[in-house]
Parts: sequence; C-alpha cells; structure tokens
Amino acid sequence: MPEPTPAPDSPAPPTGPIALIAVSARRERERARLSLTELAKRARIAKSTLSQLEAGLGNPSVETLWALAVALGVPLSRLVDPPHSNVRVIRAGDGPVAHSEQADYAATLLATCPPHARRDLYRVVAQPGEPHSSEPHPPGTVEHVVLATGRALVGPIEDPVELAPGDYITYPGDAPHIFEALAPDTSAILVSEHV
Repeated sequence: MPEPTPAPDSPAPPTGPIALIAVSARRERERARLSLTELAKRARIAKSTLSQLEAGLGNPSVETLWALAVALGVPLSRLVDPPHSNVRVIRAGDGPVAHSEQADYAATLLATCPPHARRDLYRVVAQPGEPHSSEPHPPGTVEHVVLATGRALVGPIEDPVELAPGDYITYPGDAPHIFEALAPDTSAILVSEHV
C-alpha cells in the first residue's frame, strides 16, 4: 500500500535541531506541569513564540532558549542536546564490593560520579549484628537510602530511623551515621552526594 501523500499546502514536519528543541521544550514543559501561557510568562517571552517553538517553527535565539531553560529549572543542554542512550546494567551479585571490617555489611559500587557531578550510588547488603558505623564524610555530604528488603536502623547515630522495604531517608553524611540491619539479608540502595 503506498504512503499517503501530504496535501500540497501542508508544511513539512520539522527536522534537525529545531525538531529536537520542539520535542525537548514540550517534554520539559509537560514534566514541569506548566501551561504554554504560564511558561511563556515565567520565561518572559511571547506565548506565540513558545507555541511556534513547540511546533518546530522559527529559529529561537540563544536568549530565548536560555530564558526557557531558566524558567523550566533545567540546564540549556536539556533543550538542545539529543538524549543519550547510556544504559548500564549491573546484575544482582555483580560489581565491585567493599566489605566492612566491623560488621556483616557489604556495599557494591553501582555508579561513580560523572565529571562535574558529585554522587556515588551503592547497593548495600547487611546482616543483623554489629551496626555499620560511619565517621563523618567531607563537609556538605548528604546520603539518601531506599530500603529494598528487610528492616534497618539508618541515619544519624544519635537518632537513627527504622526503615521497612520501600522507605526512604536522607540525612547529613558529614556527621556520624549508622546502618544497622534488623533482619537477615537486609538490602538497600544508598546514594552519597558530595559538594
């Protein structure tokens, strides 16, 4: 069956950089749950300019793109750089493991900080017994933990919180803190952010 031929007066769909910008602007606006009117107001651009940009029409200036990025709270690259498919899978039981000397606790490094980012991601597996106590990390460090299985006391040494599967906690990593498994084979994902 032959492809339908567009009507002679139908504009061709946008291609190249403007098509990418159109898709990215719409995606980020919808992600931010903003209407065209609200985003145009926040970016201090005409609603018609934003509408044309999302339709893949026109040639937006750098100033317009910067204004949109600021209004959306995203880096400019999110609007002009095509998405990258950097998929990395680490199967359970794989990856470099560091074991604690003081407790039955193992942390598997899942991801390190890419350039200009400051976070490390770990999968933690711990057993009941001696808690894993951590000395303060460099100033400004913040840790995030999502408990996957088991139960654990997690957080500042003076006030840890009991977590169940699916619970999330964030706490200053630049103060003494603990991870104490309360059930066998307790596991969690830990993200450590550095300044």
